[in-house]
Amino acid sequence: MASHRRPKPVGRTRASILTAAAATAVAISSQAGAAHAAPAPTKDQVKAQVDQLNQQAEVATEAFNASTEKQQDLQKQVTQLQDQVARQQGEVNGVQSRLAEVAAQQYRDGGISPTVQLMLSSNPGDFLDKAGSASRMSATQADTLKTFKSEQAKLDAQKADTEHKLAELDTTTRNLKAQKEEIQGKLAQATALLNTLTQKEKDELAAAAAKADADARNAADKASRDTVRAPLDLPSGSAAVKALAAAETRIGATYVYGAAGPSTFDCSGLVQWAYRQAGVSLPRTADEQWHAGTSVGTNVANARPGDLVVYEGGGHIAIYVGGGQVIHAPHTGTVVKYASATMMPITAIVRI
Repeated sequence: MASHRRPKPVGRTRASILTAAAATAVAISSQAGAAHAAPAPTKDQVKAQVDQLNQQAEVATEAFNASTEKQQDLQKQVTQLQDQVARQQGEVNGVQSRLAEVAAQQYRDGGISPTVQLMLSSNPGDFLDKAGSASRMSATQADTLKTFKSEQAKLDAQKADTEHKLAELDTTTRNLKAQKEEIQGKLAQATALLNTLTQKEKDELAAAAAKADADARNAADKASRDTVRAPLDLPSGSAAVKALAAAETRIGATYVYGAAGPSTFDCSGLVQWAYRQAGVSLPRTADEQWHAGTSVGTNVANARPGDLVVYEGGGHIAIYVGGGQVIHAPHTGTVVKYASATMMPITAIVRI
């Protein structure tokens, strides 16, 4: 028969270890539960995070605009270079034909000389590097070969330049894709954050935004009444006022990143479009527009209607209305509207 033994009693040391381990497990479990049950961000915290994401997306949009402009410029350069290469190839082919005529004539006269054979080789440009070869050619043959070498060098340089521009264009195109994905990622994060709010909280945020818009519009209307604005038919010296008036006709137009009018805009697109209506050609991006005029500091007290107000180190731009208000295209999900000029720290105020 098998023997039946009583279990060995647990020693004090072992019991202490087991007790400590159990206590640790409970503590870890409690901490994990506490972390899992971390309080959701408040409505104000969500709004602050969404505003920050929208600002980041707007900065990324201006980088996107700069890359788009560069891509378009590079594409034009590549097309021009490819046309030049095609024309230059025609020049080279023409010289090769003349070399072939020389060879044919020599063949008819009794055979092709070693000189002309070398001229027609796969790399005729090496011919002139052969010591003494030039002296064995006729003046016509030498001139033809020199012309060939010169035209071939031009062709090679143009091909190399085209390859360089194509590589740069490829890099720019990839940057565009990455910037677009960054913008879309920021906007998706903002949407996800807003979706964590209750409908009541969303309604409260919408009501607060509507009130802020109404206050800004009232302040802008007052500025219009208090500020002497020149009519639109004044000479070109009043371009800033004309641009402001043009921008105000687009109040309510939808924000679309990368858009420059006439019905949808991003921030720099609105500025460029408005000044174009006043006969002034401005660059495409906020950073370039910032440097297209004369800085008058950062104090709103120095701003005049039509001045450009730059934010985010060139990441956002607006047009000064007067009375401490600007008109701008804020970010995705909004429309062209009035806002306080001090809505963000001002980088520069620029007079065009």
